[in-house]
Amino acid sequence: MTTLLLVRHGLTDLTGPVLAGRTPGVHLSEAGRAQAAALAGRVAGVRLDAIVSSPLERCRETAQAVAQGRELDVQIDDRLIECGYGEWTGRPLKELAKDPLWQVVQAHPSAATFPDGESLAAMQHRAVAAIRAWNRTLGSKGVYLACSHGDVIKAIVADALGLHLDQFQRITADPAAVTVIRYAPLRPFVLRLNDMGELRLAEDSEEKDGGENLTGSDAAVGGGSGTT
Repeated sequence: MTTLLLVRHGLTDLTGPVLAGRTPGVHLSEAGRAQAAALAGRVAGVRLDAIVSSPLERCRETAQAVAQGRELDVQIDDRLIECGYGEWTGRPLKELAKDPLWQVVQAHPSAATFPDGESLAAMQHRAVAAIRAWNRTLGSKGVYLACSHGDVIKAIVADALGLHLDQFQRITADPAAVTVIRYAPLRPFVLRLNDMGELRLAEDSEEKDGGENLTGSDAAVGGGSGTT
């Protein structure tokens, strides 16, 4: 089973008040760099076979902090880039909240297409396709970290949970938080969501939670409640 550590980039000076989107040159703030360093420490005990990142600077810098001390280069995947917000890019969120499209984004995001930009449905499609492609590349024992953006992460998690995109606003992806998804042959398992603690992963076993066993099931008998 392939294991994905899905990470949102650390804080920038625009995180929160402004929709940075694909604005170039948005780097981690001092607080964001501290978050990235702390993230590297939190996942230091996890073997990684690859580190993948959105091409935007704030993600590359976060991923590079994790890569330091490992014999891994950060690999850029354009499919993990932030949603294309078009004319909304760079505008204050307080201003955008007055736009009629805001309510569509919040209540019916599968129908939302940003002016001169991308639809949220298209964003989810290419992001999930990227994850599935990396799963195939790294194989059933692969463990990798992918650094991306809030809406992208929420869309990937919604897919893993079997939720319609219209429910993705119920999911949270905070700066430098880690979500862990294990992809088994029959279904994904979300092991951690928006986690800010130290991360350690149990080795794959038919007796572990979400373990693939010889019967072809990808949950332990009794609902995946452990070894007892």
